[in-house]
Amino acid sequence: ITQFNRRVMIKLLLVEDDPSLRYIIKGGLEDVIGGYEIITASNGEEGIKVWKQHQPQVIVADVEMPGMNGYEMVAKIRETDTQTLIIFASGKVSPKDVTTGFKTGGNNYIKKTFIPEELDAHIQAMVKIREEGQLKNESERRKIGSYSFDAITMTLKNEEGKVVSLTQREGEILRILTQNKGDIVKRESILEQLWETDGVDYFASRSLDVFI
Repeated sequence: ITQFNRRVMIKLLLVEDDPSLRYIIKGGLEDVIGGYEIITASNGEEGIKVWKQHQPQVIVADVEMPGMNGYEMVAKIRETDTQTLIIFASGKVSPKDVTTGFKTGGNNYIKKTFIPEELDAHIQAMVKIREEGQLKNESERRKIGSYSFDAITMTLKNEEGKVVSLTQREGEILRILTQNKGDIVKRESILEQLWETDGVDYFASRSLDVFI
């Protein structure tokens, strides 16, 4: 199986005012590397319209553009969208520029000029980190009877969608128990992990009883 066949198609919005650079990046990602559907825009205002219409998974944005610049465009997008991966690609690479890019909502910041293969490497690394984080979050969601327990947010949600927030200690106890579902978890084990006691401490043990 080739690398191309293993790829999941990525819908990418390229916001760049230089038509020659748009052409090179679009052709390099779509035709040479493969695995991309590229939609383009030439400025920030157009970028927002295309983002709303196509809902891309990744946005690559120039900073200096006529009208609305890249920072302004991304700040507008981040008002409602915190999930899309955003890369700033710019010749402005002073510490202040890079810091502004991240503060505005960018996930990465790369220096022009670059080749499509370099941009692809950045995108694939970001997608991999995002997927691994999602898999980790999924692994921390467990079914308890009619409830779904989320060990990341420390919440219980019933089948009607009602969410109950747990204290940190309540959530930690449930996490230990669900990790060992079907097995006996010794009192000493919970106390050692959460109360940091050696053996059974009477007061800690009574506190555990209350939480249970």
